Amino acid sequence: MAQDIEMPALGESVTEGTVSRWLKKVGDQVAVDEPLLEVSTDKVDSEVPSPIAGVITEILVEEDETVDVGTVVCRVGEAGEAPSAAPAAPAAPAVPAAPPASPAASPVPQTPAASSAPAGGGQAVEMPALGESVTEGTVSRWLKKVGDKVEVDEPLLEVSTDKVDSEVPSPIAGVVTEILVQEDETVDVGTVLCRVGDGVAAPAETSAPAAPEAPAAPAAPAVPAAPPAPSLPENPAELPGAGIPSSIKREGDHHVVQWAYPQVHTGYPGTMTAQGQVVPPSDNAPAAPAAPAAPAAPAAPKAAETPAAPKPPAAPPAPAAPKAPAAPTPPAAPAAKPAEKPQAAKQVSGGYVTPIVRKLAREKGVDISSLKGSGVGGRIRREDVLAAAQKPQAAPAAAPEVPAAALPPIQPAQERGKTEKLSRMRQTIAKHMMNSLASTAQLTTVVEVDVTRIANLRARAKDSFAQREGTKLSFLPFFVKAAVEALKAHPKINSRVNDETNEVTYFDHENVGIAVDSDKGLMVPVIKNCGDLTIAAIARKINELAAKVRDGSISIDEMSGGTFSITNTGSRGALFDTPVINYPEEAILGLGTIVRRPMVVKDSEGNDTIAVRSLVYLALSYDHRLIDGADAARYLTTVKKRLEEGDFSAEVGL
Repeated sequence: MAQDIEMPALGESVTEGTVSRWLKKVGDQVAVDEPLLEVSTDKVDSEVPSPIAGVITEILVEEDETVDVGTVVCRVGEAGEAPSAAPAAPAAPAVPAAPPASPAASPVPQTPAASSAPAGGGQAVEMPALGESVTEGTVSRWLKKVGDKVEVDEPLLEVSTDKVDSEVPSPIAGVVTEILVQEDETVDVGTVLCRVGDGVAAPAETSAPAAPEAPAAPAAPAVPAAPPAPSLPENPAELPGAGIPSSIKREGDHHVVQWAYPQVHTGYPGTMTAQGQVVPPSDNAPAAPAAPAAPAAPAAPKAAETPAAPKPPAAPPAPAAPKAPAAPTPPAAPAAKPAEKPQAAKQVSGGYVTPIVRKLAREKGVDISSLKGSGVGGRIRREDVLAAAQKPQAAPAAAPEVPAAALPPIQPAQERGKTEKLSRMRQTIAKHMMNSLASTAQLTTVVEVDVTRIANLRARAKDSFAQREGTKLSFLPFFVKAAVEALKAHPKINSRVNDETNEVTYFDHENVGIAVDSDKGLMVPVIKNCGDLTIAAIARKINELAAKVRDGSISIDEMSGGTFSITNTGSRGALFDTPVINYPEEAILGLGTIVRRPMVVKDSEGNDTIAVRSLVYLALSYDHRLIDGADAARYLTTVKKRLEEGDFSAEVGL
């Protein structure tokens, strides 16, 4: 019986979604977790995976239609339930339509064939659709140049729009034969950016006329890879992989492109077969086009009638060259090509590897080709890379050598003396900060807190805590716990002002954003209902969210819904700062670095004495439109008393 696939809830307060694109059609087979369609809302674009393996029997919502969450968009059932998929078969006859193009090309269009030769008979790589309503993109940087070899899914270039920065991967393994759009040029979605071929299309072109001239049958089958080359420029939209679907996954203040290559039974270069193997480019040439090569023979006699025909016989030495001179290095390059393709297939034997996973593997020093993917069809996922990265962690035993070495001199940064554009993430942060300063009346109040008791408590409990809870115990969970307890007693700090209605909302929950420093910039994931959590739960959540931010797997839901924020600039050694409010919140708490220094304290008899204590500055920035200085001071005093009391023994297992 067919199973209904419903429009999912794609975020907090999201009640409807729009079908952006169907990745499958009626009669297509799908595997578990294989994407069926792309949907978009006002907050996020996402793919909807299939919960079961089977065949799409019915599509109920067409592209660009908007429906409520929970609406059935399609049904997936067994093969017998699917309507006749015969219409899909005619797609095969559509391919033979290409042979007519080759006879037409034989009389005179051999000149166009020569024009396609510079492109190496390559596959066109187009500017992808990088998000809903995005119609153009800018080439930020080319990662490859003409003549460079590329593997399947290896990034070719970086593109940017006003919403997202992304890498464009190569759909096949081969050689970059032509670059059509230069850096900093802006072009429409669908524009051909470059072409990737096998690097030997030009010699194959010359050997084509030799096939009718020399009846040697082995020479003709040796060239089947060439027939697709002349037909490729005829209709780029029908090229395998020309319209590769992509979707945008928003992760905080930045977006990540997810590419949805066909998974099985397509035969496209670089895609997976049912056995999980990657189809090399040469394997994609259908056997049928080899037959149309015969009609080219009659065209050859016509050419022979002309006096210019005697010259083509000079071509036969060319086909002979690739065979005999296997020893010389020049012909050895084509011979090495088949050997390289299996290597490329081995490297991505788990199918398409997302740019995020590839970047994570580089950062962790993990060789992707050595991994066995745990995803659908053996796809390599983030969890596989992280698991592989944790295994060799015994190596840090050699770390003691580092302290023995002298500190290296400070090296000038590579950016010194350069002028470059702001990244999209940096531009987004800049706009958000300026909007915050322009929309609120901000000022900061600072207090000093003695956290000696907490420092001693943590020193005693951190080892047993890590063993019992499976996560490290830092100072941050203590500060978060004290801050959210104080929010319950001071609701102004945990509120929001509506400028349009001149109303203020006091929240009955504490959703605390934790500022996390990442390579792309500052991001603020949110701990939901933090006021109900223990220190152990807060510690686990902080470490989990920080890891997701840094490896790029954070979701839009985990980045939204905050009512109050905390930033720990002390982790980088700052005594304190004046943090900018994470608008539309009303306040943000900044934590300074903990330092040990002498101060006057009371002894057990009430006498003044000097002792070395652990001290920290807490800085609260707030919106003076709603919160007065006295309100801020009262809140900070409550936090200070809770921290100096240090009564957290039970929560850390002591």
